[in-house]
Amino acid sequence: MVTFPNAKINLGLNIIEKRTDGYHNIESVFYPIAWCDALEMVKADSFSFQSSGLEIPGNQDNNLICKAYRILEEKGYFGGMSVNIHLHKVLPMGAGIGGGSADGAFALKMLNELFDLDLGVKELEKLAEKLGSDCPFFIENKPKFCFGKGTEFEEIEISLKGKYIVLVNPLIHISTAEAYSGVRPRKPEVPIKDIVSGPVSMWKNTLKNDFEAKIIDNHPKIGQIKNSLYHNGAIYASMTGSGSTVFGIFDTKVEDLEKIFLDCVIWQGQSQF
Repeated sequence: MVTFPNAKINLGLNIIEKRTDGYHNIESVFYPIAWCDALEMVKADSFSFQSSGLEIPGNQDNNLICKAYRILEEKGYFGGMSVNIHLHKVLPMGAGIGGGSADGAFALKMLNELFDLDLGVKELEKLAEKLGSDCPFFIENKPKFCFGKGTEFEEIEISLKGKYIVLVNPLIHISTAEAYSGVRPRKPEVPIKDIVSGPVSMWKNTLKNDFEAKIIDNHPKIGQIKNSLYHNGAIYASMTGSGSTVFGIFDTKVEDLEKIFLDCVIWQGQSQF
């Protein structure tokens, strides 16, 4: 069985308040895009995990795919069987696009199907929450308004279908600690849900990512990328998540991106949602 865990972008990101458990309450719109990894699973007598493509740092035990397998294994779902897993890693890590979260969530969905576990959406979302705050989004994998600590979702009417989305990653690592060090939690004057209900052409001055200003101060190249996207015709551009990837939304395909954004990882695709 092969699937293709895809990335997401944040349309706006407000840090509302710090919680008593140390997390923050946020609000954002999570929007899936077609840039993806490739994940293969086959039943086997013993477990194995291999990867190709981008090198994945750290201990394999911390990989969310392996954690997803163990969560279900501990519940005794596999009946003595196991799986061989191969991940071809395309999505850059620590880029604010949810690549690792998607891998973990898709692994849960694949194991559910491969072993006929018959787990429903809500059950899978609860399991995905154990992997990380972005993971439950990728169970249904469609545009959602996200709130709470990033694990609560509501349906939202929004479509960028037919628009071209460009992502530019400058290969700058932004730690969670750095991202939050520049943020003062506050309730927004206008909720993100209200802003995104209007036309994309109106988002430029109203739809914000609270992480962006301080991170651009620390890493001016990120601001230069955002300005360049606007210069080349973006209707809207923003950093996604806690960075460092910047995306732009365009009416038409952008040519010669490699010449515009030197020494960056670039993706362009047409929105399917």
